[in-house]
Amino acid sequence: MDRRSFIKKAGLAGVGAAGSAALAAPAIAQSQPKITWRCTSSFPKSLDTIYGAAETMAQFVSEATDGNFQIQVFAAGEIVPGLQAADAASAGTVELCHTASYYYWGKDPTYALGTAIPFGLNYRQQNAWFYYGGGNELMNEFYATQNLYGLICGNTGAQMGGWFRKEINTVADLNGLKMRIGGMGGKIIEKLGVVPQQIAGGDIYPALEKGTIDATEWVGPYDDLKLGFNKVAQYYYYPGWWEGGPVLNTLVNLEKWDGLPESYKAVLDAACRAANADMMASYDYKNPAALRQLVAEGAQLRPFSQEILEACYAAAMETYEEINAQNPTFKKVYESQQAFKKDAYLWAQLTEYTFDTFMMRLQRAGKL
Repeated sequence: MDRRSFIKKAGLAGVGAAGSAALAAPAIAQSQPKITWRCTSSFPKSLDTIYGAAETMAQFVSEATDGNFQIQVFAAGEIVPGLQAADAASAGTVELCHTASYYYWGKDPTYALGTAIPFGLNYRQQNAWFYYGGGNELMNEFYATQNLYGLICGNTGAQMGGWFRKEINTVADLNGLKMRIGGMGGKIIEKLGVVPQQIAGGDIYPALEKGTIDATEWVGPYDDLKLGFNKVAQYYYYPGWWEGGPVLNTLVNLEKWDGLPESYKAVLDAACRAANADMMASYDYKNPAALRQLVAEGAQLRPFSQEILEACYAAAMETYEEINAQNPTFKKVYESQQAFKKDAYLWAQLTEYTFDTFMMRLQRAGKL
């Protein structure tokens, strides 16, 4: 079945009368109001995959309602700067935004749990926790206090550790390093001497080129190649321990969400779920070729040392203890994620891990 046809049928199913299946889809759609919303993105159009998730969501919504529910997507800076997207949705400047909630963790650390925290959940675990583990409900309890309603709408998968002008071999090498790093990762790595900088995606390259920063993380090979970071920094580290499975968020102004017809709520929810899966598949397809090209152009791949990873993990656990002691909302959501993560890794090490590591050995041996 065509994925757009599936979304259309899924959305229309929410309209609801027992005899609705017998009605033609256009007749149902025509009974619904014509609505046009504006969505401001935190990302530039040049990042077609991460920015594109909002356009995918908007396209599905339009097709499922025969054009009656339209969402116009605007790139970062066209209405408000990228890092003000959630503020604009909360204030009603726009009806919704597409962003990463951890950009706003400085207002309340609980925002970070809606996207990713260091040494947190991976992509599949995020989906399981949000959809089935109470994550949507817990985060929306918090978002309601911010005049927002949240839907997950994309994921990059585990990210790379970023681009560095010099090799980073020990914890001591981090001291004094000026690094663009988003979310709570900056607060944690600051404990190890890094000077974190939060810079929107479109502004990172000139900062790195001019030496305003010494290092940057963004997403992974496909986006990093587009942004040209390999031209101004040589060493490409992995993994991005601060973003094991970062969720992208559709954040809707709460009053606008509450005022939507139930059928349109169902359509928007289904469209975000579809865009979530689509974005991850797109990155998984594009990243391998991009990584090959980056290496061919001179990028030097480096793993973070065990010393650095263990020091960062210890700093993260210390940070969570500090926040939990001060913020009961964060503590409630964090403990839910932690409880699920323990069971999730117990399961994953039996199946995914053993299968994938065997296949990776075959790949390294040239047998695939």
